[in-house]
Amino acid sequence: MFIGKNLTHIRMMNGLSRADLANKLGITEQAVWQYENGYISPKLEIINKLKSIFHVKSLYFYRDDLLTEGNPENIRIQHIAYRSETINSVSKTQCELMHMKFLDSFIKKIESKINYPKNLLLQMRSDIIQYVNKHQNIDREQQIKHIAQLARERIGLQHGSNKNLLFLLEKAGAFILEKEIGQTIDAYSLWTDDNRPYIILGTIKKSAARRNFDLAHELGHLLLHYKVEFNMHDRKTYRAYEDEANIFASEFLLPEEAFKEDCRNITKLSNPDSYIDLKQKWEVSLQAIAIRAKNLGIITYQQLRYFYMSINRKGYKKIEPLDDELPIYRPMKIRSILQLLFEEGIYSVSGLMDILKVDKHFLTTLTGIEQSFFDKYLKNERKVFTVKELEIHKS
Repeated sequence: MFIGKNLTHIRMMNGLSRADLANKLGITEQAVWQYENGYISPKLEIINKLKSIFHVKSLYFYRDDLLTEGNPENIRIQHIAYRSETINSVSKTQCELMHMKFLDSFIKKIESKINYPKNLLLQMRSDIIQYVNKHQNIDREQQIKHIAQLARERIGLQHGSNKNLLFLLEKAGAFILEKEIGQTIDAYSLWTDDNRPYIILGTIKKSAARRNFDLAHELGHLLLHYKVEFNMHDRKTYRAYEDEANIFASEFLLPEEAFKEDCRNITKLSNPDSYIDLKQKWEVSLQAIAIRAKNLGIITYQQLRYFYMSINRKGYKKIEPLDDELPIYRPMKIRSILQLLFEEGIYSVSGLMDILKVDKHFLTTLTGIEQSFFDKYLKNERKVFTVKELEIHKS
């Protein structure tokens, strides 16, 4: 029997309304509604179209999917913290929510034989909650400064460097992935109900320096805003949470004392090119460095204005010096889990696709891992017995 809720799940994961899907199928919106609510079952022609649209096998619609097998309530829409200029639409948030439900259920399905390092982010979150409760009389910015210093130390960043930030966050317990999340969203993060921290990075091309700020910003949300119901607040309150995450990111990436020391030898404080060496050292954008310098009183408002005039004149608004030189690191944790499982023979790619009733394009979309990764293991599976496997028995 056709399972309508499976269609609902995967439609929402792909950001399609019933009307959108109806247009793709060449049927009415009412028909899609009937499929999803179990009043009628689609004909084979429609099933084949659904397979093509969603990159799944026919059986996907006739067996329990990942969400039915797993615990979809583990991910809650109100806990998604966006790195974005605007509060996102309900439909966009629902799409990201459904993707995260699928991903979390997928990871739970494959990780039973995996032992992770200790979840440092969870321990930090607990320590930070205790710290804030104990020091409620301290100014919020001072609290955030302390928390950023603590996070930097616990995660293990080197003094005077942000090298390997993404790797260290994954090692500390974060699950980080890349996916297409639109033009207005830089990144987002969330805690699951069973205390797994996720950071999702947009795939729109960004420099390593800008990506580092996104990572630090989302780390700020994870440590500062546990259990905050982001979708329940007005724009002013939402903006205040974003500002706190920005303050955290600045302090975390550019620690006050070390940064001030770095700036002492700069003579032309309003010239963007004066900060290129600092960008090389900290792997943070020139614009983020200038804002940090202004907030610490190193440069004046007028100097910051001149800085931005120069940024625009030099074309640095789009591409800064070193953007093409600093290496961009990609998330490796989920890839490494799959690599271990494939190489140890616990799963094969084709076996995993059969279990999930999907194709490799679905796996790529779900995990953010390029298709060539899965192709490599599929190629090894397709080896056949040939004359090369034979040898003459010599008596």
